[in-house]
Amino acid sequence: MKRWLVTGGLGFIGSCFIRLVLQTRHDVEVVNFDAMTYAANPENCKAVEHDARYRFVKGDIADASAVASAIGDGVDAIVNFAAETHVDRSILNPEHFLRTDVLGTHVLLEAVRARGVKRFLQVSTDEVYGHVARGESREEDALCPRSPYSASKAGGDLQVLAYWTTYGTPVMITRGSNTYGPHQYPEKLIPLFVTNLLDDQPVPVYGDGLQIRDWLHVEDHARAVLHVLENGEPGNVYNIAGGNARTNLEITRALVEHCNRSMETHVRHVTDREGHDRRYALNCEKLCSLGWSPQVRFEEGLRQTVEWYRQHEDWWRPLKDGKFAAYYQRQYAHR
Repeated sequence: MKRWLVTGGLGFIGSCFIRLVLQTRHDVEVVNFDAMTYAANPENCKAVEHDARYRFVKGDIADASAVASAIGDGVDAIVNFAAETHVDRSILNPEHFLRTDVLGTHVLLEAVRARGVKRFLQVSTDEVYGHVARGESREEDALCPRSPYSASKAGGDLQVLAYWTTYGTPVMITRGSNTYGPHQYPEKLIPLFVTNLLDDQPVPVYGDGLQIRDWLHVEDHARAVLHVLENGEPGNVYNIAGGNARTNLEITRALVEHCNRSMETHVRHVTDREGHDRRYALNCEKLCSLGWSPQVRFEEGLRQTVEWYRQHEDWWRPLKDGKFAAYYQRQYAHR
């Protein structure tokens, strides 16, 4: 049996990856290492919690002793999903992002070196490339992050590549586009808007809503990470694109229609986010040449996502109480 350490495995993409691995790779054991911050949810791994090949360990990737304990007798690979990820929260509190995304990545890299881990995969984001006015970002392009979140992720990525160059550490990086689907914490655009609309509440569209993002279904993202882990070459970066570029306003209109609401009554344009990147776009020919391609059609994936939130109020309603309500008020009331 192989043993993989998956950090941040109670989160949105990490939990999808764990479910995929345990369903399709019967020779793999998974250690799920998660600090259980606000966006982590044990319900995300409920389907596998009784699998004998699954073990959960609570801990922080910035804590070297906790990482060493989770590795135990050894692991064959580490896949790092653990991160602070929400741009709006990074503007409010950048320090948390530096600790997890930069220091935490460093701690994991040192563990890989010390324990002889065979493969380390850093899960990153298209946002490290910054605003892309024309064309598509390629893996060799310079990084130009423009928010505290993307800067912290870029810092982690640069450490990963430095460890490859300096120590020959067997590392790889994936950079995914905007990811959507079931089990996403309701602060991000699609789950926030869906849950607001299901509650007959307005949705806050930043500025004119013409910011462009490429959308990638979470199952396609998880499959891509697994494909790179098993087939990628150490020292390489792989972009993961969904091929579904849409403006935020187009996404909003589709969600309003799916929820049987009205653009006139349920859309509220608010002051744009500070330093808001206008457009992201990824070229993922490199990953496709390895044999991966997205499988979920966007229109169907979006419809299924809305339906999932409609049918799983018991999952998201508790998340929008208490601290989230206070955050939402702080984030949007002044806009």
